[in-house]
Amino acid sequence: MAAEAPNASEYIVHHLTHLTNKSQIAIIDMSVINFDTLFWSILMGLTGCIVMWSVARSVTSGVPGRFQAGVELLVEMVNEQARSIIPVEESRKFVAPLAMTVFVWVALMNSLDFLPVDLPSKILALTGLDHSIHFHRIVPTADLNGTLGMALGVLTLMIYYNIKIKHASGFIHELFCAPFGSHPLLWPANLLLNLIEYVAKTVSLGMRLFGNMYAGELIFMLIALLGATATWWGFGLHLVAGTVWAIFHILIVLLQAFIFMMLTLVYVGQAHEGH
Repeated sequence: MAAEAPNASEYIVHHLTHLTNKSQIAIIDMSVINFDTLFWSILMGLTGCIVMWSVARSVTSGVPGRFQAGVELLVEMVNEQARSIIPVEESRKFVAPLAMTVFVWVALMNSLDFLPVDLPSKILALTGLDHSIHFHRIVPTADLNGTLGMALGVLTLMIYYNIKIKHASGFIHELFCAPFGSHPLLWPANLLLNLIEYVAKTVSLGMRLFGNMYAGELIFMLIALLGATATWWGFGLHLVAGTVWAIFHILIVLLQAFIFMMLTLVYVGQAHEGH
């Protein structure tokens, strides 16, 4: 007997389930690994590196091609933003290329949302792996684990540059003495406020990217369900809504990559400033 087709709820739940190393996951389980998020994150990172390397390898001093010109404009934009935010030139030598890498990497991961939601399952069915791999999510930035992981990387940079610029003693002094003052009675309040600030920056950085991409992924799934209806108007709405949302989503994909890059620059730039 043929299996029954999933309803709308089952369809969405299936496509929002990760390929993990555990069949049952607790609310808080630090041992869970989302293999699909890792795979696509690494693949998009390698793709970005290969593309940038190929552009750098084929760069010409004469009239550049369209793709080279676009990359040069992007590099100049990132360098300009880095110069306006980070005052130390030595820091910019590392942070500016890092910001460029972040933008390209996040943009590529976000762009995976344009692929049809059923494409991974169809590819797995063609290769015969669908019997062992039942779940697979293709957008790494729609996984909170992935975006918070990148945000923790930015937090590490913030702490590193705080210590590098202000030295360990200056960083500890700032934690306990800013913003209310250096009186010993104010140390607990200062420390608590600074810790909350670091946590809030990290959580908001990861949640902002995750929220936008998760919502976009969910809307694509709802649009895909329109095409599953056996009516001409459902298929028509599927084509119209899918096209409109895909065009609008291009702005979201690039905007979220730009925002993540800019906040990385801003947070690292704040580490160079004193209260």
